[in-house]
Amino acid sequence: MKRRRQPLIRHQALAVWQRNFLVWRKLIAPSLVVHFGEPLIYLLGLGYGLGLFIGKMAGMPYLAFLASGFIASSAMNTASFEAMWSVYTRMVPQRTYEALLATPIEVDDIVVGELLWCATKSTIAGCAILIVAVFLGAVSDLSALLSIPLLFVIGFCFGALAMIVTALAHGYEFFSYYITLVITPMFILCGVFYPTTTLPEGMQQVIQFLPLTHAVALVRPLVTGQELIAPFQHLLVLIAFGAVGTCLTIILIRRRLII
Repeated sequence: MKRRRQPLIRHQALAVWQRNFLVWRKLIAPSLVVHFGEPLIYLLGLGYGLGLFIGKMAGMPYLAFLASGFIASSAMNTASFEAMWSVYTRMVPQRTYEALLATPIEVDDIVVGELLWCATKSTIAGCAILIVAVFLGAVSDLSALLSIPLLFVIGFCFGALAMIVTALAHGYEFFSYYITLVITPMFILCGVFYPTTTLPEGMQQVIQFLPLTHAVALVRPLVTGQELIAPFQHLLVLIAFGAVGTCLTIILIRRRLII
């Protein structure tokens, strides 16, 4: 098989997406329970419990503030976990990719198809939290529906970054470094639980280089009915992370799967 210098996106990637969807469809019931159950517990416990003491934050009830942050962070978490544990399982123990490469599907198709699936699962997870937030009264504006396509972009972005780690991993334990050093700091610092303006000025500058900051900045105004500030700038940052991550992942996975 010839190596290409530039990544190639083809419609065959949809076959990989379809394969993953058909497998997931068999596990749809427990998957949806997790998607709806976890945000319900978090929003009830933190949104109502902690929100009773906080009251309003950034001009909105803390429940709405927290729910909008969770919608963005859930897309990050879902895509990251899918792109690491699930992709690694298909690539190494199950050797699914070896079987796929025996068909007209190529490495580039596998990577793009996996990222499309990561983005799809992120959208499902984010929509689940959005539905829970609506029932809890945290969402009152129809502009929240505009956040749904954004969840796909966010999922693709974080899936691409996480797949770089997967391409370099030689065991599941390797993912702990990425979760501890990258995902957790973003979850805590990028505006999910409190406005980023409360951080020290130097830290505010640093987190502008983290994609979750831009994801939250896009999703929160749409969910809470506030004005979007510099939306194209935030969107371009996410697209840039996703594009660069995709190219690097394709290069690394090629090296790993093709001798």
